[in-house]
Amino acid sequence: MTFGQRVTGVLKLQPQVFEEIEGDRSATSQALTVVVLASVAAGLGGGLFIGPIALIQTTIASLVGWVMWAALTYVIGTKLMPEPGTRTDMGELLRVIGFSYAPNLFAFFAFIPVLGLLVRVVVAFWLLAATILAVRQALDYRSTLRAGAVVLIGWVVFMLITIVFA
Repeated sequence: MTFGQRVTGVLKLQPQVFEEIEGDRSATSQALTVVVLASVAAGLGGGLFIGPIALIQTTIASLVGWVMWAALTYVIGTKLMPEPGTRTDMGELLRVIGFSYAPNLFAFFAFIPVLGLLVRVVVAFWLLAATILAVRQALDYRSTLRAGAVVLIGWVVFMLITIVFA
C-alpha cells in the first residue's frame, strides 16, 4: 500500500489500514511525515501568516507531543488497562498514532472566516475518531469503548503535563 493510500484509508477510518501500518516497521518515517504535514497545515490554518519561526516551533512541539502521546498510550493501554490479547510496542503505537494525525491536514482550511470554527470542530472529532481507532488496532482491543477510555485518560495526563511544563 502506498503512502497516499494509507493516508486516505486513515481518513476513511478503515481499521485494516491501521493494521497494515501497525505491522509495517518501515512506516514509521511515513508517520513522522504525517505528523509534520499535519502540524504545518494546522499552523497555517490557525494563523496564515504566523511566520517561519512559529511554524518550526509548532512542528517541534507536535513531534514531541506525538512521542509523548504514544508513550502515554503504551503505559495506559498495556500496563493499566490491557485486554487479554493486548500485544504492542512503541514502534507500533508511534506509527498508528502518527497516521491518526491525518485529519489535521484539513485544519489548513480553518483560516476561512465563516467556516473556520466548523472546520476546527469537524477536524477535532475526526482526529479523535482516528486516534481511538488507531489505539484499538494497535493494542489489539476488542472494545472501542476501552480504546476511547485509554485515549481520554491519555489526553488528561498529556494536558496536565503540558500545563505543568508550559
